[in-house]
Amino acid sequence: MVERLVEKPGVKTNDGTHSFPTPAAMRGTGVVYRDEVKAGYRSPYLRELALSVAMGELDPEAWLTSDLPTIDLKKLMKRVKGVGDYAAGKLLKLVGRYDGLALDSWLRSHYYAKHNAGKRVRTSR
Repeated sequence: MVERLVEKPGVKTNDGTHSFPTPAAMRGTGVVYRDEVKAGYRSPYLRELALSVAMGELDPEAWLTSDLPTIDLKKLMKRVKGVGDYAAGKLLKLVGRYDGLALDSWLRSHYYAKHNAGKRVRTSR
């Protein structure tokens, strides 16, 4: 999926590879995210994210230097449509915050079944 996203609206570089598309390129492209990129349910989220960044409503670059405590930065990230606990946990790693685990729903469900009698563990939101 990421490879197709880079190939479709990404800019071809001198060495023949493609750069990751800018928010403006993603917003303005005629690429159909569901059909061409095969982004599935993520399709409307990608377009909305690109639009928010291109219009200056969202600045993910600011996450790199944020003074917010990690828990608050995670909450801020989760305000982006399509970003849940797992994606926010991964994004935190990309901005240098390693004080939490990014556990996907499959792993959490198996943990609950094995160690918590099938009951969900309350997490910080």
